[in-house]
Amino acid sequence: MTTHSDLARRIHAVSHLTGQFTLRSGRTAAEYFDKYRFEGDPVLLDETARAMASLVPAGTEVLAGLEMGGIPVVTALGRHTGLPCAFVRKQAKPYGTCRLAEGAEVAGRKVLVVEDVVTSGGQIVLSTADLRALGAEVGAALCVIDREQGGTDALAAEDIELISLLTATDLRDAVSDCP
Repeated sequence: MTTHSDLARRIHAVSHLTGQFTLRSGRTAAEYFDKYRFEGDPVLLDETARAMASLVPAGTEVLAGLEMGGIPVVTALGRHTGLPCAFVRKQAKPYGTCRLAEGAEVAGRKVLVVEDVVTSGGQIVLSTADLRALGAEVGAALCVIDREQGGTDALAAEDIELISLLTATDLRDAVSDCP
């Protein structure tokens, strides 16, 4: 079985980039975790989801992955937990079902928001408000990587606990521990 530090080291090796990057929050960063690199690796994504499964709060009825990066993570996590998944759009599509949350029904159910990387927590705050408006009970969000740049506090202000598999510190420490 993959250890926490081994997983952190592998995710870092695959997804860590350096340069000048503008984040969703509008902030700029000299390092970037390209989530699509670990999400696009089926073996690494599966191992990540397996490690996340034990972090899912008891009583969770639906896993809700946020567009776009949360979708592969929630799908893989659903395989390991057996929980149904909802796929949450940034805004409802104007055609077809016209739904904001596709897949599993969220109304009246305890929903765990699933995201890949959290910086400021902005998209989780917005999507949680939308899910709550649909009748979902949301008290927590689970992410693969917390960049440790204010997301935890922003979510706490909205009564959302942030649970992270890894933090930016975990990723840096895993690499610095290598011989």
